[in-house]
Amino acid sequence: MNLASSGNWHEANQCYLMTALAEMRVALEGLFGRATLTNGSERDSRLPETPSHEQAWSLSIPPALDALCASFELSPFERKVLLLCAGVELDSSFVTVLAAAHQDSRRSQPTFSLALAAFKDAHWSALSPSHPLRYWHLVEVMAGDALTTSPLRIDERILHFLAGVDCIDERLRALTAPVGFSSPLPSSQRALATQLATAWSQGNGRSALPVTQLSGAELSAKRAVAKAACSMLGLNLRVMRASVMPRGASDLDLLIRLWEREAVLSPSGLLVECDEMEASDSLGASAIGRLLESVRSPLLVSVRDWRFSAQRPVISFDVPKPTSSEQREIWHEALGDAASRLDGKVETLVRQFRLSAESIYAAATQALQQQDGRPTLESSHNEPSQDSQAEPSRRDLAAALWEACRVQARPRLEGLAERIEPTATWDDLVLPGRQKEILKHISIHVWQRAKVYQTWGFASKGSRGLGISVLFAGPSGTGKTLAGEVLANELQLDLYRIDLSQVVSKYIGETEKNLRRVFDAAEEGAAILLFDEADALFGKRSEIKDSHDRYANIEVSYLLQRMEAYRGLAILTTNRKSALDQAFLRRIRFVVEFPFPEAEQRAEIWRRIFPSATPTQGLRPDRLARLNASGGNIRNIALGAAFLAADRGEPVRMSHLVCAARSEFAKLEKPLTEAEIGGWV
Repeated sequence: MNLASSGNWHEANQCYLMTALAEMRVALEGLFGRATLTNGSERDSRLPETPSHEQAWSLSIPPALDALCASFELSPFERKVLLLCAGVELDSSFVTVLAAAHQDSRRSQPTFSLALAAFKDAHWSALSPSHPLRYWHLVEVMAGDALTTSPLRIDERILHFLAGVDCIDERLRALTAPVGFSSPLPSSQRALATQLATAWSQGNGRSALPVTQLSGAELSAKRAVAKAACSMLGLNLRVMRASVMPRGASDLDLLIRLWEREAVLSPSGLLVECDEMEASDSLGASAIGRLLESVRSPLLVSVRDWRFSAQRPVISFDVPKPTSSEQREIWHEALGDAASRLDGKVETLVRQFRLSAESIYAAATQALQQQDGRPTLESSHNEPSQDSQAEPSRRDLAAALWEACRVQARPRLEGLAERIEPTATWDDLVLPGRQKEILKHISIHVWQRAKVYQTWGFASKGSRGLGISVLFAGPSGTGKTLAGEVLANELQLDLYRIDLSQVVSKYIGETEKNLRRVFDAAEEGAAILLFDEADALFGKRSEIKDSHDRYANIEVSYLLQRMEAYRGLAILTTNRKSALDQAFLRRIRFVVEFPFPEAEQRAEIWRRIFPSATPTQGLRPDRLARLNASGGNIRNIALGAAFLAADRGEPVRMSHLVCAARSEFAKLEKPLTEAEIGGWV
């Protein structure tokens, strides 16, 4: 029941409504002995020269009053009650008439009692909560002594509708939101929207309209598909998160009625997003179930997996992310002419990042604005030649796009893991040559995986084992996290540290759910995932003796499955390699042993530990190397000594390092021998 946007319709609608109100007022004046208040000439001057119904019905869309009465099946008496309540709001003379009717100047509101007495076609059932006036909250019964004598008030949303103003009920505005601008859909998602719209359009009446479940990890894609389907059918779309849905029976009932009413007043579909709803939220699941059973207007439910069932028809669609070819098309559309300056860099972005259409447009906009906002050789008037400036310009735009893609991929992971800003380089990493060589091989595998898997066809031989999984094993402080930083810096990828002790849950199914959320969120940017304390989950799989053992093994199997399918690099760290199951180790592509540093390596760590800006004096790396400490402990000692020296206004000396070493070893509850610190001062 869309309101017409034509000015002619609004003018005719207003004329029709005011004429209907004037006729109602005149009838009331005559009925209650007020006809002498208005002579005939005055009464005629309030009516339009042309009857309002002729003006209204001369347009293709009926006036709002008639449309509302037809949609909610109001009887003639109920129509008059509605007009009576609207008259008080729109025509000030109604107040005088109603006060005279009640014979009380303080009672100027309409009541059911007055309506029953005034109109010959009155019927008692109009007062019933199950009939349209009260069921659809077209009018509200105000507080009073009795039903028939309590004041009546027209609902604000209904009043605005009668006046031709399209707005949404404030109670719905607080719970729902319109779906904003959506980027153009890729062809696969556009076809999905067409299927959805077709399924709705083939429904046999509102009672047969199916509920639609949209599954998939990309929420923005599901919103875009839902909006496109609604647009094809001339519907608006509003979205509501399951977390804000009322749980109480009465509040939920009010929400359902208000939404059903809204869907009639302004044809709309409702998308309920249940993606983040906890499995333990039984009240929420019950509320969703009741919503599915009750709402007959177009209804969609966004879920990560198939979840809800209902007695009414349910259709389900999996909304995939854009394919690689679709991503290329979207990038070229988003970049416009700038895409020609990248010389194949778009393919690099497609191989590394798996972004939604919305994220691609956002990344392209961010990168192009950054290019426009800073001077480059391309915009300079002093460049030596066009050829000499072309490569720096391409490189600047490619770098800006890469960084913009990383930014777009971050939000979904930020609440699930700790992002580490990688600053370490190969020079900061002190390891035996063999370990460094393995780390460089890991970097090669990550960087060349798209060429080997897709271009050279290895992915066509099977999807198992394509994930690049790595195990870093060694004592605490030997450089496992630092090595992850080096790889992230080398590959220009984000590094996220996940504390497995926080992921593992004693509740059945929760560990897998937590792991799934991490991997799904990381897929967009193929970020490097660093799972700390891997043995918290990946200890030796026990013999199955009870249900707890069975589910523990399921958790391990689930993680292995996700690691093998993950497009990025997953790193596991452990202090106890011996605690890991051999079957698990066989499925790890790289294993890097981080040994406790020997004296020669410790001396090298001491030489590199202080930044170039730190003032030092008389430091002896050969003597410092006698201290039996890991790289992490050495860093703590160096940092502590720097604070001591700064406080005394001195350069860092051996004496400061002695004090810091004693403090560090006391924290570790380890003795500090003379053989280790002898000769330091």
